[in-house]
Order: sequence, then C-alpha cells, then structure tokens
Amino acid sequence: MNALYRQLKKSNLAAVRAAIRVGQYRSHTAGLGQGYLQANLAIMPEVFALDFMRFCQRNPKPCPLSAVSDTGNPMMFTLGADIDIRTDVPTYNVYRDGILTETVNDISSFWQNDLVVFALGCSFTFENALQQAGIPLWHIDNNKTVPMFRSGIETEPAGPFSGEMVVSMRFVPEDRITEVAEISRRYPLAHGAPVHWGDPAEIGITDLNAPDWGDAAPQVDRHVPVFWACGVTPQVAIEQAGLPLCITHKPGHMLISDVSEYAEVPNYQTDKHFKGE
Repeated sequence: MNALYRQLKKSNLAAVRAAIRVGQYRSHTAGLGQGYLQANLAIMPEVFALDFMRFCQRNPKPCPLSAVSDTGNPMMFTLGADIDIRTDVPTYNVYRDGILTETVNDISSFWQNDLVVFALGCSFTFENALQQAGIPLWHIDNNKTVPMFRSGIETEPAGPFSGEMVVSMRFVPEDRITEVAEISRRYPLAHGAPVHWGDPAEIGITDLNAPDWGDAAPQVDRHVPVFWACGVTPQVAIEQAGLPLCITHKPGHMLISDVSEYAEVPNYQTDKHFKGE
C-alpha cells in the first residue's frame, strides 16, 4: 500500500478515483488529488435530512456544506461528472442506532431509495497550499492519517444532532502560525482558519499522544499544535442521534471531488469550478 500511495500522489485524479472505485486503494487520501476539494460524508434517511442540514448551517466551521444529493440518487453530480458515492470513497463506516457496526469498502449493498448524501469540505484540501508554502506536514510525509480529537467545544444542536466538535491537529513551526492561519482562511469549504493553537487543554484535549482517530504525530522542537474544525464532527453527532442507519467515510478516507480547491460555491452545472474545463 505504501508503494501504491507514493504512485497515486503523482497520479492524476482519474487514476486516483479509478484505484479507489475498484477497491485497489483503501487507505487515507491526504496528499492525493492535489488541487481538488476533498469531502467528508454523512449519508442518512431523508426523514433526518432537514435536521442535519440545520445542524450544518448552525455549525459551519466543522460542517462546511459543499453538496447534497437528490434523495435516493448515489451520483454526486454537483461534485463531478461521474462520482458514485457507493464506490468512490476508500473506506466507509456504517452506524446502526448510533453505534459503529461495520467498516466496508463499498456501500452498494446498503443503498436505499430514501438515502440523502451530505458532502462536507475537508481540511485535506488546503494542505496542498501549505506544502507549496514550505510548511511540513508530518502525516503526509510519513503516509499516516492526521490525528483527530474530540474537543470540549460544544456544537449548536439541531433536532437529534448534537455533541462536541472534533478537531484535526498539525504541528506547525512557531514562527509560521500566522502564515498558516492566513493560508487556510482562504478555504472556507475546508474549515478555514484554525479554531485554536497552543495548549490543547484549553479546548478539552488532555493527551496529544492519544488521538481519537488517526495517528499520533511526534512533537518537534519549536513547533506548536494547531487545531482545525474537523468534518468528523458529524460522526459524533450521529452517535448522539442514534439514527437507525447512517453511513460516513472512515476518518481520513475522503471523497475526492472534481471541484477546484479554490471554489467557494461548487456548482457542476456552471462548469466554472471544475479544473480543466
């Protein structure tokens, strides 16, 4: 898998998506599809969709809504010409009654005609810009999944959805924090600027060596932990809501869209946000 990851980092988006669709690549997507918007997923029955949309609207930092499917339609046509949500994510989590019951690589057998797909922007999107600015990203350089933590920051509830904000963490050189904040601020669909940096205890995190998801990153001298709102937040809200069925991405294993990372409002029908068109 390491060799395939290195190969796909240099490949175009079509090759990356093809490897994911046929199940050849099933790992994290950090560093892949550079220049394109990556997205978190929350897939649920239509009866819960309006409340979840309200949850996203009330919590735009962790839940920057980038696309919503038609009911029962697995093709995400506002994110690309040929994106099938049932196959085009490396790994999915399946929740039943709020409990994670299965992790799978294809959700075709779970698909129902009442399901609605929500795609939420991901911080992986702005990592390409950070790398171009010479900011080191340990998890990409070492083929790891970015560390993610349940914070003590409460989200604004909507219907059955509530819970703490999840944050992703990257160690940043202490003399470049302002620069990193300004770069990420340009990507509102990818969580934008950080929500915190410095002492993790101030946002309810007690141990940076024990992330709730992803891989622990080593502390480096003169580097500071920087925290961004994370699209895994809906998975906490889904646990709280106890929906009979809900499907998400496995944290770090994202949908890579055809939308340019610079897009503010993706709209496939206008073509203008799609690179190369």
